[in-house]
Amino acid sequence: MSTQQDDSGSDSETIDLFADPPDYYPPSPTPTTETHQLTSGRTLSLRLVGHNPLWGHHLWNAGRLISTYIEKNTSLIMNKTVLELGAGAGLPSLVCVLLGAKKVVVTDYPDPDLVSNLRMNIESLELPDSEERIAAEGFCWGADARPLLSHISGPGFDILILADLLFNHSEHSKLIATIQTTLAKTSDAKALVFFTPYRPWLYEKDMAFFDLVKEAGFTVEKILEEKLEKVMFEKDPGDEELRRTVFGYEVRRAI
Repeated sequence: MSTQQDDSGSDSETIDLFADPPDYYPPSPTPTTETHQLTSGRTLSLRLVGHNPLWGHHLWNAGRLISTYIEKNTSLIMNKTVLELGAGAGLPSLVCVLLGAKKVVVTDYPDPDLVSNLRMNIESLELPDSEERIAAEGFCWGADARPLLSHISGPGFDILILADLLFNHSEHSKLIATIQTTLAKTSDAKALVFFTPYRPWLYEKDMAFFDLVKEAGFTVEKILEEKLEKVMFEKDPGDEELRRTVFGYEVRRAI
């Protein structure tokens, strides 16, 4: 009996040689906050995930510029249905719901941190009718869009928002497939596609998206080109003029 007790005590003190020490891995980056000032003077505070391999931890220039463009052209979204793809913090969607969009569905990759962060930013608006007017969903480009379309009564959204997504060249065809299935089949329905060539040497590959869009039966019109005061990433290589320029395009069905 004494031997068994000794063995039991020995087992309880056994050291697991294969366990990592508590401080072996660095702590996960904590969420950050960015602000954006509306043309009305109101400042929005946006929560960003601490880090994400899909770059959702940045507030991108195209998201800021497309939000300002919508503010200056509120008729685009007033009483309209809006879908944002690859939203990150969701700034353009928040602006749309503040300015009177009928229904906004804001989406990003179905990562729990990204989607919950979007919902926190929605809650920060403190709108009494936010549950009826804006929803956050996880969505993979090119996937079945019926869960997104279930949020609206019509067969498609009046406005799509794509802000700084074109850098992901391998996903262009999936983005276009999603435009095909989610954009309303009306003459005034449109996708707003804004981007900055953060890697200027790949600018032609960014622009190849619009060639594919045309081949898919859409029309493309350039609606904005604006140079910002400074680049987003100062230490990055490449043409600084391009890296601080935001281009905006409007994509419509060729009806």
